[in-house]
Amino acid sequence: MLDRSSKKEPEDFSDPLSEMLRGLRLDGVEYGRCRLAEPWATSFPAQEAARFHFIGCGSCWVQMPSGEWLPLQAGDAVLLPRGDAHVLASTPGVTPTPFARFGRKEVCQDVFDVQCADVVGGALAFTASMRFNMDKLHPLLQMMPEAMLTSALSKNEPAIPHLLDAMAREVELDRVGAGGILARLADVLTATLIRTWVEHGCGDTTGWIAAVRNPDVGRVLAAIHLEPDRDWSVAALARIMGVSRSGFAERFLRVVGETPARYVARVRMHQARQWLKDGMRVSVVAERLGYDAEASFSRAFKRIIGAPPSQFRKKSESPAEAVMDFG
Repeated sequence: MLDRSSKKEPEDFSDPLSEMLRGLRLDGVEYGRCRLAEPWATSFPAQEAARFHFIGCGSCWVQMPSGEWLPLQAGDAVLLPRGDAHVLASTPGVTPTPFARFGRKEVCQDVFDVQCADVVGGALAFTASMRFNMDKLHPLLQMMPEAMLTSALSKNEPAIPHLLDAMAREVELDRVGAGGILARLADVLTATLIRTWVEHGCGDTTGWIAAVRNPDVGRVLAAIHLEPDRDWSVAALARIMGVSRSGFAERFLRVVGETPARYVARVRMHQARQWLKDGMRVSVVAERLGYDAEASFSRAFKRIIGAPPSQFRKKSESPAEAVMDFG
């Protein structure tokens, strides 16, 4: 491994969760606007990207990945952070049409009218396909529920309805640059939903969430996740916590449930998996993570992920293809 010990230490994070959310963003956002007349239903298959739906007017139902049906009213939105398969329908029981079968007409950059039918009235829905810049095996994504409803979280965060209103106006007005503004609003809204869920919705007092909330360990986790390509040493991490190496290692193991070395290795390889899926060459990933040889990186990757890096590189799609995938 290359020696990066001379790299400047990260700041002493006072709010670890905010720092971790600062590193969370969407690498691709594309919005579709759908006008639907009853009865209607459309299905969305499982995908790598997250899904987001906002009901501009009217009402509908969403069938969760678990099979449960939940009502959505005008002004409601739902985020499926892991892109699980689900259905939107005017009422449960309507046979769904795959969303990919609908045609699209570009309204402006990254915003499309979905050609469901020539209808007047009915429900108006905005739907988005989002790609997080982190691997789906990231602890934060793994711990999230299958879906987050803004109606359930907005009572704890008054900014959520205002963000949704702003998104609705941008799509309806068809103004130049709406796509870029929507992408930035989606960044803010997604981070707000996740932060609100962590602070009020998850209720988890053990495990990874508890570790992030821990004032000492949380600073360390934030530093690791914000710089996964750094060759972290126990001494460097102990300095962030402000304790001795032995004291740090004991406290980290007790709170997180695994050794610092093991946790750092997992974070680095999950980041590597994301880079490979985004189309980065194995040799470039190995160099970026500080490995002198591609072979040593490949062995470490396979030991943690369970498959060689070439498997994910071969299956990767270009960023443009991932962003454009609505079905």
